[in-house]
Amino acid sequence: MVTTTARRIAHEFLERHGLTTIFGNPGSNELPFLAELPAGFRYILGLHEGAVVAMADGYAQALGRPALVNLHSATGSGNALGALTNAVASRAPLVLTAGQQVRSAMGIEAVLTNVDATQLMRPLVGWSGEPSCAADVPRSLAQAVFEAQLQRRPAYLSVPYDDWSVELDANAVAVTDRSVRLGQQPSEAQLADLVAAVAAARNPALVLGGDIDAAGLFERAVALAEHLESPVWQAPSPHRLSFPNRHRLFRGVLPASIAAVERAMSGHDLVLVSGAPVFRYHQHEPGRYLPEGTRLIQVTDDAGAAARAPVGTALVADVAPVFEALLHRIPARASDNAARFLANPEPATAAEHSGLHPEQVFAALRETQPAETCYVVESTSTNAAWWRQIDLREPGSYFWPAAGGLGFGLPAAVGVALALPERPVAAVIGDGSANYGITALWTAARYRVPVTFVILRNGTYGALEWFAELLGTPDVPGTDIGGIDFTALAAGYGVPATAATDLDGLRAALRSPTDGPRLIQVDTAPTRPA
Repeated sequence: MVTTTARRIAHEFLERHGLTTIFGNPGSNELPFLAELPAGFRYILGLHEGAVVAMADGYAQALGRPALVNLHSATGSGNALGALTNAVASRAPLVLTAGQQVRSAMGIEAVLTNVDATQLMRPLVGWSGEPSCAADVPRSLAQAVFEAQLQRRPAYLSVPYDDWSVELDANAVAVTDRSVRLGQQPSEAQLADLVAAVAAARNPALVLGGDIDAAGLFERAVALAEHLESPVWQAPSPHRLSFPNRHRLFRGVLPASIAAVERAMSGHDLVLVSGAPVFRYHQHEPGRYLPEGTRLIQVTDDAGAAARAPVGTALVADVAPVFEALLHRIPARASDNAARFLANPEPATAAEHSGLHPEQVFAALRETQPAETCYVVESTSTNAAWWRQIDLREPGSYFWPAAGGLGFGLPAAVGVALALPERPVAAVIGDGSANYGITALWTAARYRVPVTFVILRNGTYGALEWFAELLGTPDVPGTDIGGIDFTALAAGYGVPATAATDLDGLRAALRSPTDGPRLIQVDTAPTRPA
C-alpha cells in the first residue's frame, strides 16, 4: 500500500480547498507543518498573533470563504484571543492551526506544551480539536475546515509536531476528496406566512445586518427596500454596511441601547430584521424592547442569534430566498419619486488651532477616493461624523471590528487588500486604536500591500471620554495619549508617511498616486460617537 506523510496529505487537502494563503507568526512547534510547502502557497508573516488573526479576519470577510491561520502553541494562541473576539462576532470562517509539543513530552508538560489545548480557545471558537493519533491528523484538519465553513465561526486545531512526518496509508488520503455543503431553504409554508405578515403591515421597517453584505445580498436589499418603499436601518454596531448610507430610504445605524431602539422603531407596526442579531446592544439604557403594538420578525441563518434573541419571531434560513419571495409575491408600493440618493451636508469645521474636524477628513476621502474603495474603519469617537460625510454605494465597502476589540483596523486592512487586489483599500484609524495593531505596517511594507492608512490623531481615547459622561464618571484617568508621532513609527516599519496639517494638504496627499502602502497622519478635533 502506497504511503505518504500527514504533512503532504494536509497540504494537498488545503490546496484543493483554496486555503493556500497562510497568515502566521511561527514558533518552533509550527516549523514541521510549514516545511515543504507546495509552490502555490503564500505565507503572510505578521509580527504579533493579534495582528495575524485580524489580517485573516479581513481576508476571510472580503473573500467570503475560510482563511487559514497558523499560530504558536499556548502563548501564541493566547496572544490571538483578543482579535479572535472580532472574528467570532463577524462570523469570519477562520481555520486556526497551532503546533503542539511532541506526543511523548505532552504528559510531563515540557516547555511549549499546550496543556488542555482544546479548551484554550473556548468558548470563542465553534469547534476545537486535537487529533488522537497521527493517522487522525488529515481528518481532524478537514473537520476544522468544514466546521469553520458550516458554522461561520473560527475553528481551532492543535497538532503535535512530530505527527506531521508520520507516514500514513490510503485511508488517511481519502479525506482529500471530501466536501461539505449547507442548505437552509425555508419551506413554502414559512415563506407564505412571512409574505403575508409583511404584506399586511401598515408601516414596516427593514433592519439589515452585516450578514446581508457578507452573503452578497447588498443589491437585493436595495431592490427589496425600493419595492416595499420601506425605511431601512442598519442594525446596531455594524461590522459591514448592507445598504447605501446616502440612499433616500436609509435612516441610519440603529443606536445600540434598548431605549434608543424603542424610540427609533416608534410608529412601525412591523420590524423585519435580516442578517443580524436582535440586537447587539452596548450602552445600558433600559426600556421596552419594542414600542407597544410593534411586531418583530427575524430572518437569519445564525441559529445561535435566533435562539438568544429576547423578543420577536425568528426564521432560521438562508435570507436570499426570503428576499426573492418578498420581491415577487408582494405588489410594488408607490414611490414618492424623490431623488434616489441624498447629497451629503456641508462638513462641520473645528475651532481654530484644534486641527481638522473629522467631517472634513471624511469629506476629503469621499471627494478623492474611487467609489469602489473598501474602507476599514476603527475610530469609535468619530462614527457620527463618518456616517454624515461618507457615501458608500458598493458591496463590501465597509469593515469594522465586530466585537469592538481594538487592533482590528490596521491589520484587517492589509487582509482586505490581499483578498481584493482589484479594489482600493483605505484604513481610517483613530490614534488610540492604531497602537494595538501597529505592527501590521511592517507586513504592509514587506509585501507591498497598497493600503492608504489615515490616522486621526486627537490625543485622547475619545470614546472613553464619551462613556465617562454617560456613566457620570468624568474624572477617570487614562484617556490622554498625546504625543505619538505615527509618521515616525511608519517610517520605522518601512511605510512612507506624511502629516497633513490642513485640508489642502490632506486632499493632495490623498490624491497622490502610490503602488504600495502609505500613511497620512491628520490632527483632528476631539468628537463624540453620537
